[in-house]
Amino acid sequence: MKRLCLALLLGCSPLSAWSLGHLAGVEILDRDTGQVLPVYRHHGEYWVAGNPGSRYAVIITNLRGDRVLAVTSVDGINVISGEAAAWNQTGYVFQAGQGYAINGWRKSNEEVADFNFTALPNSYAALTGRPANVGIIGVALFLEKRPPIAQYSPDWAAPSSAPAARAGAARAPAAADSAVPEMQSLAASKLGTGHGAREVSNVSTTEFQRLSDSPNEIIRIRYDRFDNLVAMGIVHARPLPMNPSAFPESDAGRFVPDPPGGD
Repeated sequence: MKRLCLALLLGCSPLSAWSLGHLAGVEILDRDTGQVLPVYRHHGEYWVAGNPGSRYAVIITNLRGDRVLAVTSVDGINVISGEAAAWNQTGYVFQAGQGYAINGWRKSNEEVADFNFTALPNSYAALTGRPANVGIIGVALFLEKRPPIAQYSPDWAAPSSAPAARAGAARAPAAADSAVPEMQSLAASKLGTGHGAREVSNVSTTEFQRLSDSPNEIIRIRYDRFDNLVAMGIVHARPLPMNPSAFPESDAGRFVPDPPGGD
């Protein structure tokens, strides 16, 4: 399938310990703190804890030596077109080794509306009458189909799509979205993604022919506020440190400290 997609004009990002994926690394960045959000694995699914009110970005880094297409969704909505998300829709094309932060809903080739963590009723999905899939970020990755190379045997052809699709499916998280039950008491405080302030974000249009109709890899990341993840048993009450120390017991003073509340 050949269709018009968006080519990224620049961008490069190093991967963090919280990156997910094989064909491309995917991370969620809290843009207000500058920290990549820790990823928690629970019953075969991946979760991050969003901070209500914070802007965030979906960072994708191509790990291959050729182009890949990333069809990206937030809350079940294509981040470029605004359609209910499907694999055969438009996406972002990444050059070999290229990394890029998707900061928001695409409004034009020059502008996006910021992603921000907000209460479910204020999310873009809820405001457009589509709240059913709030709380999940998806990246469907496609390899590019290349034409036969002249110096090869005349019988040479591009690999069939079926093996590629099966290989990608094996790497994708196996659990369905329903693996973790939603608690009724948490529904009112569940996080969604808002349609925030406009900002400049330049892209161009390019053509991309997919190697197969099905994604070669799918990465799904669910999100909610930290308190909800604790209530669902996904994380412990104490969050992981954002700036861990290699020698935590070596930072204490050399002498006996004063007792609490006095000399």
